[in-house]
Amino acid sequence: MSDSTTPASSTKPYLVRALYEWCCDNGFTPHLAVRVDGSVRVPREHVRNGEIVLNISFGATSGIELGNEEIRFKARFGGVARDIVVPVSHVTAIYARENGQGMAFPPPQADASAPAEAQQPAPEPQAPRLHAVPGPAADGEQAPDDDPEPPPRPAGAHLKRVK
Repeated sequence: MSDSTTPASSTKPYLVRALYEWCCDNGFTPHLAVRVDGSVRVPREHVRNGEIVLNISFGATSGIELGNEEIRFKARFGGVARDIVVPVSHVTAIYARENGQGMAFPPPQADASAPAEAQQPAPEPQAPRLHAVPGPAADGEQAPDDDPEPPPRPAGAHLKRVK
């Protein structure tokens, strides 16, 4: 039990792990939406509007580690294996590609060391909320390595529940 002077750890990494496990247990493809700045190690050519959406399914990654501070794994982009490192603080959503069910989180606070174009005014802090993300078009499935990433959400857009 922690004493009253020690702040509790963030619930975010626990929620990310729980939703990742839920997606995998139900045969869904987990995707992470990530706000990109200098602390995020991803292929920059796939970053759009300061965000990237990553397929983190078992078939698309190797050696995935969902830690309390960072998410690390290897993934192939255009046939080239890349090391991916995402601070948990930069995860803005985790959801199932097939049905859009998941959770969105507030974007990270702007970092003074980040490039000016990646910084945005800090939103008011909010508790994580469940949201749905629109699923893909109904045209056929593709192999995991050739699986196109869903388009990133526009900056400032909020996920909404779709029934």
